[in-house]
Amino acid sequence: MEVDVADSHKELARRLESGELTSALEWLHAIPRHDWSLVLSRLSPDERGELLTAVDPELGAELLEELPDVHQISVIEDLAAPTAAAILDQLPSDLQGDLIGELDDDDAQRILGHMTPEDASTALTLSRYEDDEAGGLMITEMLRYAERQTVASVIDDLRVHAEEYRDFEIQYSYVVDQKGALVGVLRMRDLLLAPHGTTLDRLMIRDPLFVRAETSIEELGEIFDEHSYLGVPVVDAQQRPLGVVLRRAVDDAWAEQQDAALLKLQGIVGGEELRSMPLMTRSSRRLAWLSINIVLNLLAASIIAMFQETLSTVIALAVFLPIISDMSGCSGNQAVAVSMRELSLGLVRPTELLRVWLKEISVGLLNGIALGAMIGAVAWAWQGMPMLGVVVAIALALNTLVAVSIGGLVPLLLRRWNLDPAVASGPILTTITDMCGFFWVLGLATLFLDYLKPATG
Repeated sequence: MEVDVADSHKELARRLESGELTSALEWLHAIPRHDWSLVLSRLSPDERGELLTAVDPELGAELLEELPDVHQISVIEDLAAPTAAAILDQLPSDLQGDLIGELDDDDAQRILGHMTPEDASTALTLSRYEDDEAGGLMITEMLRYAERQTVASVIDDLRVHAEEYRDFEIQYSYVVDQKGALVGVLRMRDLLLAPHGTTLDRLMIRDPLFVRAETSIEELGEIFDEHSYLGVPVVDAQQRPLGVVLRRAVDDAWAEQQDAALLKLQGIVGGEELRSMPLMTRSSRRLAWLSINIVLNLLAASIIAMFQETLSTVIALAVFLPIISDMSGCSGNQAVAVSMRELSLGLVRPTELLRVWLKEISVGLLNGIALGAMIGAVAWAWQGMPMLGVVVAIALALNTLVAVSIGGLVPLLLRRWNLDPAVASGPILTTITDMCGFFWVLGLATLFLDYLKPATG
């Protein structure tokens, strides 16, 4: 059966509404798996809840994982507690912890009360870690064995619990001593090829690399860059294994951080926005930010109002105002991006203002001269007025210096004041570069106005 993916959510919703569960599941499975997220996101909240309630918990968990985070949370909140708990029981431990941590306390307790005690305890513990540290990224599903166990006993355990271990990441097992402290890592290849009577302490890799639950995502990224590991064990203060951080979890979390920062830089500051969210929610979030920008743009426009006479005398200046503003903004945004990147990697401290400024002012000087020369030559050739070229060239060069200085320093200052650099850096940069760019052009033009007036016949 072939389906039109773009409109398949309508047919899926129709079959659910009419109670045709078997038919609805057939329709769902006819949709390519990689398109499930598209289809599910276009269902209404009630339709998503109805679908997850109707299917078995294992399939419900698969469907839930296909949804964006914001939809995952909303659908879990709306489900009956037993249904939500049954679905959460089928999810990896890290996702369980993430979802429980995002729920209101009442909703979380309501669902935890219907989960198995072990899963509830694990999910609650994981929910207390930050999303950007090892504890918040790790999974607790791991294989651990005592160092004096034999190969035969481990293989027997794998056979007996094959169904339970099927979804585990078992390229490695972890070896602990009598106190439960991590002492080694065991590769599955070594286990399978060793004589059955061999004890694990003779096979394991001793003194393995491990991290604490509080290890930051930046430190984890450096570890995975330096080593080709698929995962790294997480231990507590007594070096007892808590879980494993997988390389792909760190990569995914890092990508999410960059996406969130990009959205904030573009003015999407109320959290994730999807077009399947309610219209008024999306509108109010955007409007709040756009309203602030109106005020900031009025400040920039006030500079033009101060030089109306100059602008009316040399109307050609109006052509270059947006060019200088935009080019300076681009230079400043480059500086913002570098500062935010270095802050996220721990390569610069918020107190290193002078170092960052000197680095930015040097590249700003070179680029400002080059860009100014190009735009100045264009202005001269267009109007045949050398002084017009000089004015716009100097204005762009000076504004480039201002832009890279602001772009390089503002993220550091905001981080120093415990503010989000991604939210405020863009508007601050845009307002200041616009105001300064307009001032340089019109101020210099006023100073050299006698050389810019068009010749009269």
